[in-house]
Amino acid sequence: MKALALTSMASLEENGEPLELVEVPRPAPGPGEVLIRVHACGVCHTELDEIEGRTPPPSLPVIPGHEVVGVIETLGAGASCLERGQRVGVGWIHSSDGSARENLSERFRATGRDANGGYAEYLVIGEAYAYPIPEVFSDAEAAPLLCAGSVGYRALRLTGLEDGQRLGLTGFGGSGHLVLQLAKHLFPGSEIYVFARSETERDFALELGADWAGDTSAAPPEAPDAIIDTTPAWRPVIAALAALRPGGRLVINAIRKEAGDSPALAEIDYAQHLWLEKEIKTVANVTAADIREFLQVAAEIPLRAEVEVYPLEEANRALRELKAGHIRGAKVLKVI
Repeated sequence: MKALALTSMASLEENGEPLELVEVPRPAPGPGEVLIRVHACGVCHTELDEIEGRTPPPSLPVIPGHEVVGVIETLGAGASCLERGQRVGVGWIHSSDGSARENLSERFRATGRDANGGYAEYLVIGEAYAYPIPEVFSDAEAAPLLCAGSVGYRALRLTGLEDGQRLGLTGFGGSGHLVLQLAKHLFPGSEIYVFARSETERDFALELGADWAGDTSAAPPEAPDAIIDTTPAWRPVIAALAALRPGGRLVINAIRKEAGDSPALAEIDYAQHLWLEKEIKTVANVTAADIREFLQVAAEIPLRAEVEVYPLEEANRALRELKAGHIRGAKVLKVI
């Protein structure tokens, strides 16, 4: 089968073509697994973290990609919950211990990092981690829901937000534009403020119903009760802590932070940024339950992902543009 493989790690500034187009054997499903014919796969910032070594794969080569949509081609022995020909999705969680806290388990394995992912024509996964896709979504629309949306759903729950409280979103890419729509549905009485360095992203946020949009360091009209940060940088974290109301919570939805602006952490002032019972919480991975619940809610809205579609062979270009901040919604690779 055709696939894009990561064979070595380096920054995209050093190597703008980190993924190699290869032909590899089609995988076969084992007991309890399914073979998926991949139709589309989203491009996530976590791929940059893998490629550039912030969350390195345990071995190379590996096929990245964890926002996967496709159709079940073959059922492995004992697999009985899904059907051949059924459209399903795969997210960041490839396997774990099956507990309510499986996202924190030592047995957690990530799709596209610890096991081959969806930048390929076929993918194998345990049937417990393949999720039926609601018909209301096209393949491309569904792909970013499997990570940007579902992990964003987990982040929104972790804020503890109640209807009528103010929510801030720092960064407005694949996850932010989905969480905004989700929050508008779940908390119709809440004002939502978007902090983004790009004027294009701020305009996009206002189009989707944000009550205010400003630069990452701008002062919002009122102090948010909670803020979700999806940026790869540290300075937005400091700005978010300064903007929070007393007792507010910052939820950092990023698997890793880049080191470029880490010296800014020395600017943290206890009285301004941390005092008065402000909280910081991080999102660690995602559970199968998160993805199932989110897909149901997303279909009820229905949530609409703004996507830019690339051929599978142009994954390196999509990654370079993501790294450069050329974002409006989510990037998706079309496999077939």
